[in-house]
Amino acid sequence: MGLYYEELNIGEKFITPKRTITEADITIFAGFSGDFNPIHTDDEFAKTTQFGGRILHGPAGFAIATGLESRLGFKEGTAIAFLGMTWDLKAPILPGDTIHVVETITDKRETSKGDKGIVFFHVALMNQRGEVCQEGEWKVMMMKRGDV
Repeated sequence: MGLYYEELNIGEKFITPKRTITEADITIFAGFSGDFNPIHTDDEFAKTTQFGGRILHGPAGFAIATGLESRLGFKEGTAIAFLGMTWDLKAPILPGDTIHVVETITDKRETSKGDKGIVFFHVALMNQRGEVCQEGEWKVMMMKRGDV
């Protein structure tokens, strides 16, 4: 079971395990999403861009960040709903990059009825060089201990 609203504290930081991005990640996401933009799927075209090669789709970075974050388990069974986000893409994610998430609780508040809580997280998707590739705020409704 995950942590309840009352157990999550502003300033608390979580760091996920790491994961290396592969060519398969790019190919699978292109097929799944239908986004075959040549920056992702055409080696020769991608070599002519500012990135010098293929890059991971931006939304794939977000999707992988959610998967990495779920491995922490602190929302397992206690997160009620993902309510929204802001999300900025700062740097490309390349095949071979090893990424992880650094997630910090920035704010929290009870719902209007007071029976659940909303927790705000700053989420940074980082590469092996310590660069922020993507970041933003995630807003999650969490169970309070009294909800069980």
